[in-house]
Amino acid sequence: MRRALPLSLLLFSLLVGRGFAQHPATPTITVQSNLVEVPALVTTKKGEVVFALKASDFRLTDDGIPQHIKLVSDTDWQPLAMAIVVETGGDGAAHLADYRGLDAILDSVIGAEEHRVALIAFDSMPHLVVPFTSNTDEVSAALDRLQSGNAGASILDAVAYAVRLLNNEPPNYRREVLLISETIDQGSYTTPTEALRLLSDTNTTMYTFAFSSTRSAVAHEAGKFSDASPGPAHGCFSRDYEGDPDDAAEYKGHYPRQVLDCISQLAPPLRLATMAFLAAHSALRRDTAKTIAHLAGGEFFHFGNARNLQKDLIQVSHDVPNFYVFSFTPSDPTPGLHALRLTLPDRPQLRVTARTEYWIDEKQ
Repeated sequence: MRRALPLSLLLFSLLVGRGFAQHPATPTITVQSNLVEVPALVTTKKGEVVFALKASDFRLTDDGIPQHIKLVSDTDWQPLAMAIVVETGGDGAAHLADYRGLDAILDSVIGAEEHRVALIAFDSMPHLVVPFTSNTDEVSAALDRLQSGNAGASILDAVAYAVRLLNNEPPNYRREVLLISETIDQGSYTTPTEALRLLSDTNTTMYTFAFSSTRSAVAHEAGKFSDASPGPAHGCFSRDYEGDPDDAAEYKGHYPRQVLDCISQLAPPLRLATMAFLAAHSALRRDTAKTIAHLAGGEFFHFGNARNLQKDLIQVSHDVPNFYVFSFTPSDPTPGLHALRLTLPDRPQLRVTARTEYWIDEKQ
């Protein structure tokens, strides 16, 4: 299994052109027209959906810089391409029964508009069970027949595979991933950096439904965060830091804190993007399923049995038509990761769920 890059190396990569050397097999998501879409759900503290707001009620910043946004209308009538991604390996083998009998609920989630749906199962690797089809009955029947896989749970590999398939669908289709998995990735070859580029696609929304990973899996993944790699010699990011003695004492045994303090010395836009990258990179390992939904502006649900899963899917079917979709053209289309923040300045009592990052690739 590949190890995560040291934090200092990740930061250095961002500082040099705000981009990363791409693995040859890694698909590239490019913002072709620099038009970025930001789906958003607004709810009260009690979870009630609010759908009577105007674009002028919202404030969107890109790397801390306010942007002019437009509200995209009638998105719920656009054709839909959905990849349903379900874990059959690892702990998913014990949840196969939860995936059965979902035909009517899936019809409700997909809606009445023109659609194409694919089914992907995964263990240590993804498997295309049903290619994209307009026949949702075929997908539901295949869900009912899924068999248990091996001990793997390569969530990032499966989601990366789904995004690659979705990118081959007609460009006028909305793209969605519906992921049912455990909470933590185990065994993916797709690195968090590669996954972040894919998940920051500006036109794919992720809805994730997760059951808890076993304690042994959690402990195994947590152990990957120990990193003995040296940083630059005697610099701000050095593990043998030789600056202020008080700082050196504070940083001892707390290298991530040292890195973030170093980041605070950067110019604000780069600082925001860098901090967003570091936070997302770490979260993809610690809480994979939830982070996938968070990055893409979708929703995350934790379920324990079939009844919970059905209830959560019904909730999504109610929420999707009430998503706002905003678009904007970045005032600073610098290649690399951008940190987004959508707020309601005059309505702090409302909760906004929205995409938090997007990625612009270098022009070829």
